[in-house]
Amino acid sequence: MTSYPDKFTGFQVKSADTWQEVHKQEFDPKPFGDYDVDIKIECCGVCSSDIHTVRGDWGAQPYPLAVGHEIVGKAIKVGPKVTLVKEGDRVGVGAQSYACLNCRQCKNDNETYCRDQLDTYGATWPDSGAISQGGYSSHVRTHQHWVFPIPDSLPSEIAAPMLCAGLTAYAPLVRNGAGPGKKVGVVGIGGIGHFGILFAKALGAQVWAISRSRSKEADALQMGADGFIATAEDQWNEPHRMTFDLIVNTASSTEDFDLSTYLTLLDVHGRWVSVGLPGGGGFTVRNQDFIPNGCFIGSSHLGSRRETLEMLQLAADKKLFTWVEKIPISPEGLKKAFQGVDASKVRYRYCMTNYDDAFGV
Repeated sequence: MTSYPDKFTGFQVKSADTWQEVHKQEFDPKPFGDYDVDIKIECCGVCSSDIHTVRGDWGAQPYPLAVGHEIVGKAIKVGPKVTLVKEGDRVGVGAQSYACLNCRQCKNDNETYCRDQLDTYGATWPDSGAISQGGYSSHVRTHQHWVFPIPDSLPSEIAAPMLCAGLTAYAPLVRNGAGPGKKVGVVGIGGIGHFGILFAKALGAQVWAISRSRSKEADALQMGADGFIATAEDQWNEPHRMTFDLIVNTASSTEDFDLSTYLTLLDVHGRWVSVGLPGGGGFTVRNQDFIPNGCFIGSSHLGSRRETLEMLQLAADKKLFTWVEKIPISPEGLKKAFQGVDASKVRYRYCMTNYDDAFGV
């Protein structure tokens, strides 16, 4: 079975030194497989991971590279063994595009932790050596397991950022018991953090936004936060010592980050889950910081197919909308988006749109 088109076109970065410059180029997708879906992209959210990747913060990359992994578009071709998607469906693709689906992790809804998992961009496909290219492109080719039908009531630009940032916030909330009777903190009110507030509140938890200053307090309360903590204020932690069941840390920086003080907020055996991936060396963890409350510290990586579908349905049912700014995709538009994310100016997610203007109908 052949696929269409034979080549895709994308806005690619050529080197870490020129990370703000993209070049429109054709590339060869991986060979079309029996379980693959070809998607004509309509829009794609902008993630801080895109900037960390193209800038080389996380190591050498296989340039030229088109990033972007919050993709929504139309399924234009499906493989002969595809059962989860129909041609013509509006679908989404997030940050993961492959796992073995046979290991212990995959069979337990933990496919994001599969040892063979591959990212939507920058990964090498083992069967062909092709480099996966992301959503700042005309099309994307993805195994059906990582292609998600989008509920009709969610506009594409609203749904797209949920496929990475939204899922990164949603999965640790549901896996760690966020719900009625629980006090949940969200550290960092950015792209992931604003989803943390929206979803924690929708799940029924008492939600507190935690940020350095009060510049985003009004926004956080409008998103549904029950309270706000500004960590730049003296004795900021004292009124809340040992009262939180769960804190999800989405912060994009560890500069002057005093983890030990944050951990005092947790109740006995409370949980601290870090999902932000800042560059640099990270924060210092000392065993002494765990002793006063016996708290746990961990992390979370994306989420399963089941969790993705549940999240999208929750957003549709509760009418949860991403706080999003649309930018037409172009070299100038992507530069604006990259610079805005890098400077933390976005409130709270960019989404690249107008793909037909850039790539043709």
